[in-house]
Amino acid sequence: MEKIVDRLQVVWGMVNHLKSVKDSSELRSAIEEVEPDKVKFLLRLGQSKPIYEAFKAIQESSSWSTLTDAQRRIVEGQIKEAVLNGVSLEDEKREQFNEVQQELEKLSRKFEDNVLDATKKFEKVIVEKKEVEGLPPTALGLAAQTAVAKGHKDATAEDGPWVITLDAPSFLPVMQHARNRSLREEVYRAYVTRASGGDLDNTPIIDQILKLRLEKAKLLGYNNYAEVSMAMKMATVDKAQELLEKLRSASWGPAVQDMEDLKNFASDQGAQEANDLSHWDINFWSERLRESKYDINEEELRPFFSLPKVMDGLFSLAKMLFQIDIEPADGLAPVWHKDVKFYHVKDSRGEPIAYFYFDPYSRPSEKRAGAWMDEVVARSRALARDGSAARLPVAHMVCNQTPPLGKKPSLMTFREVETVFHEFGHALQHMLTRQDEGLVAGIRGIEWDAVELPSQFMENWCYQRDTLLSIAKHFETGESLSEEVYQKLLAARTFRAGSLSLRQIRFASVDLELHSKYLPGGSESIYDIDRRVAERTQIIPLLPEDRFLCSFSHIFAGGYAAGYYSYKWAEVLSADAFSAFEEAGLDNDKAIKETGHRFRETILALGGGKAPLEVFVEFRGREPSPEALLRHNGLLSVAA
Repeated sequence: MEKIVDRLQVVWGMVNHLKSVKDSSELRSAIEEVEPDKVKFLLRLGQSKPIYEAFKAIQESSSWSTLTDAQRRIVEGQIKEAVLNGVSLEDEKREQFNEVQQELEKLSRKFEDNVLDATKKFEKVIVEKKEVEGLPPTALGLAAQTAVAKGHKDATAEDGPWVITLDAPSFLPVMQHARNRSLREEVYRAYVTRASGGDLDNTPIIDQILKLRLEKAKLLGYNNYAEVSMAMKMATVDKAQELLEKLRSASWGPAVQDMEDLKNFASDQGAQEANDLSHWDINFWSERLRESKYDINEEELRPFFSLPKVMDGLFSLAKMLFQIDIEPADGLAPVWHKDVKFYHVKDSRGEPIAYFYFDPYSRPSEKRAGAWMDEVVARSRALARDGSAARLPVAHMVCNQTPPLGKKPSLMTFREVETVFHEFGHALQHMLTRQDEGLVAGIRGIEWDAVELPSQFMENWCYQRDTLLSIAKHFETGESLSEEVYQKLLAARTFRAGSLSLRQIRFASVDLELHSKYLPGGSESIYDIDRRVAERTQIIPLLPEDRFLCSFSHIFAGGYAAGYYSYKWAEVLSADAFSAFEEAGLDNDKAIKETGHRFRETILALGGGKAPLEVFVEFRGREPSPEALLRHNGLLSVAA
């Protein structure tokens, strides 16, 4: 089974990867042509009664008890997946199910294409210097570099012209730093209405996706698609909603206070909009308040976070925690862009255990937004070659951070640093698996709501003193970040934590609502549901024209349908896991190494070969508690 699945998975994985990082009309056409055959094959495989019956026979045989945990998990997982793939459906219903699946694949692809095209379509050329007042040098440099690429050959950071886009390295500095309020408004409105009009309108696509997902759920005997999604997860719909409500109620009061603090601060600064802050004011005044309260300017910190130094520090942390060495291996494998790096991962004896690609920079014309990790190949004993014990895992790690400008290296915001640590956490789980059963190696076979545990766990290390001070060195002078600034960064960690938590809760809640309560053609539109959810999760009402759903790729073009809550669910797990290191003593190297070894041998090594809750208990000695997450976010007293 593993060999059958792998042949397609590896090849189609490459195609999908290139679609994400090297998009072109030719590639889109090629995918459109062969995708129906790919879906047809997977349906044939997933609905194969001989394979299904074979797995059932294994489960019911006398040898069942002799199988390993991993082998039993594979059999149970394959049986569940077969049922969710429609193996029990007959004739007309099976045909209907397959048509739905084909159409869903096509619609998801179209959704993502529309988001990319709509993001590329917006560009604002600015020639007057006063219009870009407040934008930091990095943002001006990027805007000028973009202008040159768009044909404005003489553009400079100092004199322009400047081109603003909706790509994160361009969009975010405008929202955070541009003094020109009308510019912020124009860019914000463009951002929240992406892919919501004309030929690129995703509204009918969303409606059709939700309609077909509901139809699929009914064919399988479920009440709604959320129940289908939860069939392969740790949580249930009720449990997920219960967690979101607990976190929402803990976050609401602090978020209300956040808004009052923002209004008062803006008023003290003489802002005319102080008593009526709009969405395009929030990030701007938040940055000013953060700078005032903690005496931290994120842009002034950029020179301390150069990409090469951050990666060196990250690799040193991985060596200390997990006893691995990571070395450049450029030239050992072909790459799709000159900026892509290739790395070799070795164990403490110098034996190779994995490889990974790193594609760090934003390329708006061909690369989709966001950051992600994906597998190239998984560890596998069955697919080993040349006498080796197992095929070694290979991963992709992709980010969209600010590229180098001129002779300067990529200088990162602290949020970009957190993102690199996050994606590296995913890569570690894929690469450090000791699981030889390929179908449950690395991130495979892990319930989706546990898969964010290692990634969010790694983010915590950005705030650990020794780690942060090891990566924060001025790229020109080599000067270290001062202890004083470190303490300010630490204090600022809980700044507006209630508001940021509510934002994620809104996304997770609207996802669950759409997949459990939305009725296509009913009295409530998708935007009615979004507004209803926003009333309980946003302090400022949504703009009437807000169409965030039209670019919500996670749930309409990714794997997070009725699963976005997984970020909060796994945040509970990851914060609790990190608290084991806090309890051991973050300044106690011996205890940290011992705890890191235990984390590697459980969370990172066991893959999907054991139930995530069992793995967590094996590491932590007990079931997870949300206390650590609320404490890290400064919300514990509110929830108590």
